[in-house]
Amino acid sequence: MRAPGLLAPLLGLGLGLALSLPPPVATDCTSLGPSERLAFSPAARTRWLAPQVRAPGPLDPLYGMVRRFLSVVQLNPFPSELVRALLNEPSSLKVDEVVRYEAGYVVCAVTAGLYLVAVPTTGLCFCCCRCRRRCGGRVKTEHKAMACERGTLMAFLLLTTIMLLAGVVCAFVTNQRTHEQMGPSVEAVPETLRSLRGLVSDVPGELEAVAKQFSVPQEQVLKELDGMGESIGPTIHSQLRSTMYSVLASVHSLGQTLQVSTDQLRALNSTSVALREGQQQLVLALEKHRDRLLALLQQPGCGKDCTDTQDRAQALELAADFTQVPPVDNVLHHLKGVPEANFSNMVQEENTTFNSLPFLVAMQMELVIKDLKEAVAQKPEGMGTLAEAFPELEAAPRWSRALEELEENSRPYLQEVQRYETYRWTVGCVLCCVVLLVVACNLLGLSLGIWGLSAREDPSQPEAKGGAGARFLMVGVGFSFLFAAPLILLVFLTFLVGGNVQTLVCRSWESGELYQFADTPGNLPPSLNLSHLLGLRKNVSVLLTYQQCREGAALWKVLQLDDSYNLEKYLDISQYTHSLQQNLQNFKPNVQNLELLSPEAHRDLEALQNSGLEKVHYQAFLVQIQRPVVNTDLEQLAQELEGLAQAQGNSSLGQQLRMEAHGLRDLYREKVVPQQNLVAELNLSVRALESAAPRLQVATAGVLSQVADLERELPARAARILMNESACFLSRELSYFSQYLAWVREEVTQRIATCQPLSTALDNGRVILCDMVADPWNAFWFCLAWCTFFLIPSIIFAVKTSKYFRPIRKRLSSTSSEETQLFHIPRVTSLKL
Repeated sequence: MRAPGLLAPLLGLGLGLALSLPPPVATDCTSLGPSERLAFSPAARTRWLAPQVRAPGPLDPLYGMVRRFLSVVQLNPFPSELVRALLNEPSSLKVDEVVRYEAGYVVCAVTAGLYLVAVPTTGLCFCCCRCRRRCGGRVKTEHKAMACERGTLMAFLLLTTIMLLAGVVCAFVTNQRTHEQMGPSVEAVPETLRSLRGLVSDVPGELEAVAKQFSVPQEQVLKELDGMGESIGPTIHSQLRSTMYSVLASVHSLGQTLQVSTDQLRALNSTSVALREGQQQLVLALEKHRDRLLALLQQPGCGKDCTDTQDRAQALELAADFTQVPPVDNVLHHLKGVPEANFSNMVQEENTTFNSLPFLVAMQMELVIKDLKEAVAQKPEGMGTLAEAFPELEAAPRWSRALEELEENSRPYLQEVQRYETYRWTVGCVLCCVVLLVVACNLLGLSLGIWGLSAREDPSQPEAKGGAGARFLMVGVGFSFLFAAPLILLVFLTFLVGGNVQTLVCRSWESGELYQFADTPGNLPPSLNLSHLLGLRKNVSVLLTYQQCREGAALWKVLQLDDSYNLEKYLDISQYTHSLQQNLQNFKPNVQNLELLSPEAHRDLEALQNSGLEKVHYQAFLVQIQRPVVNTDLEQLAQELEGLAQAQGNSSLGQQLRMEAHGLRDLYREKVVPQQNLVAELNLSVRALESAAPRLQVATAGVLSQVADLERELPARAARILMNESACFLSRELSYFSQYLAWVREEVTQRIATCQPLSTALDNGRVILCDMVADPWNAFWFCLAWCTFFLIPSIIFAVKTSKYFRPIRKRLSSTSSEETQLFHIPRVTSLKL
């Protein structure tokens, strides 16, 4: 292959121009096709903390009732001033302000105190009174309204007992629910702290995973660099193919036309020479035949017909004179040795060289691709320090240690919480059992008492079942007086704790007042300031942070790290890409002259232009060609002579005429027919040259112009193609790095170190404290308080009702006198037949 003929000018001269220009901008990159979409492995670890949710249940109406009761107890809003003073200067906290805020609880405390004093005192007095048989004994006298009073008291006692039963059942359930929820709630605290610790400790590993995935675009670029030479070469070939093939086709056609025209010109010249030489011999032979024929036809014995034949014999001479045609020796002189070049081989060689362009480009780009691979294999400096300079990493170990210490320190307290919860649950169960025992005593007392009343015939006579019922009622009264103090103490203590948790913490937590309090400057001490703890330049809103974390935002957005960490500085790979561009521009093959036409071909075409082939007077040739070789038709003349010979009476004259006729036929066959053939050949050559000569000159001028233009413009076109392909390739490869940088930005600013566990931890804390612990806790004391206060009517109705279950001291007496009684005629109640 003759590479210097075409490849070197295209690549060498073109790249020489391309490298002297500014960096190219890609305009048409359809040859490379769209870049592939890179797939990156997610660097952010999934750490979604499972949200805690209390499932709806039958106790929800009870919880709502307790919350409404507490909202009535605590009508004051969130005490911002008191909490600020408590957090910043506990010594400045004023008792009267606390009492004013806790007014509802103070009223409840006074009520509980009165209950604590009054009920046991009343029980003691009642006990003393019973010992002296002064109160709570029997009904002294039977009267008409006794049955109504007894029924009313039993109904109220039964209703009170039912209320106690409902309250104690709810107390049992809520007590157990509180105990069941306390264990998982306590265990959720270390789990939440571990999740928050993982939020911090995983950040360095995630950033390192992000930096390591720089190898994804690197591997893709290295893969495409292997096919870079095979891609650019065909593109250059395809874009220059139409122009190159058109010029080469014109050169090939012109070479063929030149070969044919020179052959035709030489044939014209040789035919003209042969015609002139044959013409000289034919002239002599025609003169001899003419002279003899005229002598024979002019003899007296020839007859009248010889006169007509004599005219034809007189015209026995040449019609076409080829000595009159212009010479072409000068043209042949200019075209001597033309074509010197073999246009077919030359075009085939150029075509083969042009078609081998992709292979030659790939071969010459091997060194460039090697340098590019070395440049691509390097890693930008910013990517290596991406993780090290991340602002969270400075405080990450401190946060991790603090969370770990908090987790370890919280375990003893959590164990203590569980231990005291066990005590509370046990005391609650015991007191609920006491209330249940009171309920059982009331129910047994009522049942036995009613049974005894129905079986008693004489109200003044003792009856065992009625007496047992009265004793059961009094036992219930005794238990009520005995356990009233523990009940009211447990109710008040659990009420004081659970009520304040609900009204002071849960209510403000759910409404967002706690977050607003934390966001207000000066409310929190510096040691609890979030921005100070995180080492941020800007103050961070706790409420906004919570809302953003709840939406799944990353710490980058939440903590507003744009000011403290310039991500674009570490993602700047301009020096890296500049190195790639410089290495791509190092492709400099040898620059050689562009030769679409060889020197021999140039000489051939220049000789054709200067030959004057188009100036030859071809019309003069056509004038002589259109004339017959001889004016008289020798065949027809020979036939007439044979007819005259038969018509002659003189046998000698007839014989001579026959000999002349035979001689003319021989002359025609030997001299005229060859001349006619030469004239036909000359006609073909002349007509071919006459039509081709003008077009041949135009084609020659056009081909020379096309070749000159191509030799002048092809380097610039090659430069533009290489500039565009280099820019396209560089843009394609940089798009892979752009994909990586976009993925890094999205991963760092939106996914890495998501603070969702923080918002979920806060939500879970609220759910655990308020929904799972505080609600059943408050429901427990509410139900127990229900039972405690219903013990008072239970005591009253039980004492009152028990009197009617004992025998009456005196029978009912009428208002009439004994005489009336003596003469009283009894009513007939029945009649026996």
